Amino acid sequence: MRPALVLCLLLTMMTPTTIARNTDNANAPAVAPASTPIPSPPAWLSDIDALYDAGLRAAGLDDRTFSAEHWWSVATPLLERKRGFRVEEIGRSVEDRPLRHVRWGTGKTSVLLWSQMHGDESTASMALADLFRFLGEHPDDPRVQALRANTTLHFFPIVNPDGAARFQRRNVQGIDLNRDARRLATPEARTLKALFDQVEPTYGFNLHDQRVGYRAGDSDRGTAIALLSPPYNHAADVNDVRTRAIEVAGVIRTALEPYLAGHIARWDETFDPRAFGDLTTQWGASTVLIEAGGIEGDVQKQRLRKLYFLGLVAALDSIATGSHAGVPHALYRELPENGDVWPDLLVRGGTLSLPGQPPTRADVLVNFRNPLAETDGAVADVGDLGTRKARRSIDARGLFIVPLPGREGERTVIEANDEGDNDEPRSPLPLTPGASARFVLSRDPQGRDVVWTLDGSVDPGTPSPAH
Repeated sequence: MRPALVLCLLLTMMTPTTIARNTDNANAPAVAPASTPIPSPPAWLSDIDALYDAGLRAAGLDDRTFSAEHWWSVATPLLERKRGFRVEEIGRSVEDRPLRHVRWGTGKTSVLLWSQMHGDESTASMALADLFRFLGEHPDDPRVQALRANTTLHFFPIVNPDGAARFQRRNVQGIDLNRDARRLATPEARTLKALFDQVEPTYGFNLHDQRVGYRAGDSDRGTAIALLSPPYNHAADVNDVRTRAIEVAGVIRTALEPYLAGHIARWDETFDPRAFGDLTTQWGASTVLIEAGGIEGDVQKQRLRKLYFLGLVAALDSIATGSHAGVPHALYRELPENGDVWPDLLVRGGTLSLPGQPPTRADVLVNFRNPLAETDGAVADVGDLGTRKARRSIDARGLFIVPLPGREGERTVIEANDEGDNDEPRSPLPLTPGASARFVLSRDPQGRDVVWTLDGSVDPGTPSPAH
């Protein structure tokens, strides 16, 4: 066997272990064995995994903060009619951006997948572009053949293009589209409901990202993927519709367990009569919610994008072949629920040095708008935070925490407890909750002998002090 081929095979065999190891907190307790044995993933999954980087990953989506226009510039060349795709405009957003429906396949089982109804949740949209490559460029793959013959796939990518343009959760009206399934006040939600009514899906996939800080149950392990079979009533009853969704969720867990053991969780089953996943289940579609959390170090969620894609392929194959039937519900039920949300950065043990104030021992807690990249940070808490846990900690013992001077245009606040008529906004006091996280760690209280700087965002070249 040629050396290059041997090396390729070895790398392929190492991939699941490598990804799982990179997600583990070094101090996390060992993963408790499941009471229900987890089956081996499908034998073909390693072949798809090995093919991914060179033959499936859609180029041009390395940065997850893309606009809808950019995503479509990447996806459109993949959606050729000769490859079986049909693309149609089915609506317009509030700001008059096109909303498009992609159709592929000729089978009788209708499946509807919608992504990025929250504009800053882009992992699934990246994975869908990869799925388009798989479906269009690999027509002889047995999975593709089964999908084409047995299913018709309907995609509504980037439901919220106006939010994506700003990389914000809500649409331009400030409405959470995933809480507009009942009222249908927004054109985006009305378009999704109209598409649902048109295609009458047997299965649905509600594709999202969740906060990076979620822990898997009560462990120290971050949640990389969370799953849910959304309930259709307050009792969270299980009928035939939910049974199929629970089975498909079990298939996804089985596929991803070798990569993410201990980092897969389940959302709680509280029914929300405004939410699309809950109501699509109520309307008769076996719906699976997939949430991408985070893998530490995977700043642009590219490794998580690959796993999302593999999970989708496994789920769709189980629908096309019917192989999800009879999958033990325990594979889904025994997943730990999403637990606490850990904040992003804890600077522990320093001495706070504020102008005109005596030095004070204090910890500082920071949350970032983009937690994996640690950008656009704001102070979350200050004081004795000795019992708090965070995704990352910096030991500031022996150092002074000195705020950086304010700068023009910095965000302003109105104190909630102010009395009287003076409600003019003013700059927040440095290092108080809500203020921009701008300070240095210094060996002296004046901030001259600086060993580390946080100027809103962490410099990736110096994520922590050298000492």
